[in-house]
Amino acid sequence: MRFIFCADYWNIRRPDPAYEAEVEAARNLGYACSLIDFEALIEGRNSARALRTVAPASARELAIYRGWMLKPQQYELLYQALEAKGVELINSPAAYKHCHYLPEWYPLLAEHTPASTWLTGPDFSLDAIMDVLRPFGERPLIVKDFVKSRKHEWFEACYIPSAADRAGVERVVRRFLELQAEDLNEGLVFRAFVEFEPLATHSKSGMPLTREYRLFVLDGQVILTAPYWEEGDYAGDEGAQPPVEVIRALTRNVQSRFFTIDVARRKSDGAWLIVELGDGQVAGLPERAKKEDFYRALAPGVDKSNQRPLS
Repeated sequence: MRFIFCADYWNIRRPDPAYEAEVEAARNLGYACSLIDFEALIEGRNSARALRTVAPASARELAIYRGWMLKPQQYELLYQALEAKGVELINSPAAYKHCHYLPEWYPLLAEHTPASTWLTGPDFSLDAIMDVLRPFGERPLIVKDFVKSRKHEWFEACYIPSAADRAGVERVVRRFLELQAEDLNEGLVFRAFVEFEPLATHSKSGMPLTREYRLFVLDGQVILTAPYWEEGDYAGDEGAQPPVEVIRALTRNVQSRFFTIDVARRKSDGAWLIVELGDGQVAGLPERAKKEDFYRALAPGVDKSNQRPLS
């Protein structure tokens, strides 16, 4: 079993600085790590160059990618290139897309997450947007693409005070599309704004932070729970941790071996809601999580799992 990390932009033999500590944690536990040239993969679509330092496996080998987000087509390119070397990523391209794109997982969990609707491009006309927003009435919303929001531009390109305010919707959506530009993932998603239990105000962006947690799930088991935000005081939360057994039951039908689920409690009644799902390979490890604990919990679980042969 090995881990696949992104290499440093300037030195393919060194890990990207953002993943240095994770590489060290994995290697300290005795796990092999390979580095890929991320830019060659996504900009040049040159998988041979991207994987030029990845040693082929002598026998079928399972791997976990820990790196920057990839669009589904890019992930499939990586998956196939590694497969040609006898290395199989833990999540298939279909499983990756299932957790990476909100419209893929939303039908499974609609009753336990803020109400959402979406538009697939290229028609992002204001008339088309206002038409899909009609069921929200005058409720506040947030806008994002199929993967990410611009939450650190909260009032500028994320939060919409009223779904019925045509001018306000146009202003925020237009700015969101400008900022996302070529990084836009597939389409626009509109989600009902839910007031979760407050935590703090972000020191740089000024966005409101809520008492949110990230859970990593491997083969149906929660292997790590950590506070989502690096800012704010989570002290006193010992008796108010996410209900792991309930969350496991909710996500039983998620079609992925390794994924993350972000949860928070609604302020009005304390009910836990799902904020987001994500593929576990490209989900950031929260600052407050101990990297050694993460890899110690992750690697043995993968080793003991049932593994299918390479197709």
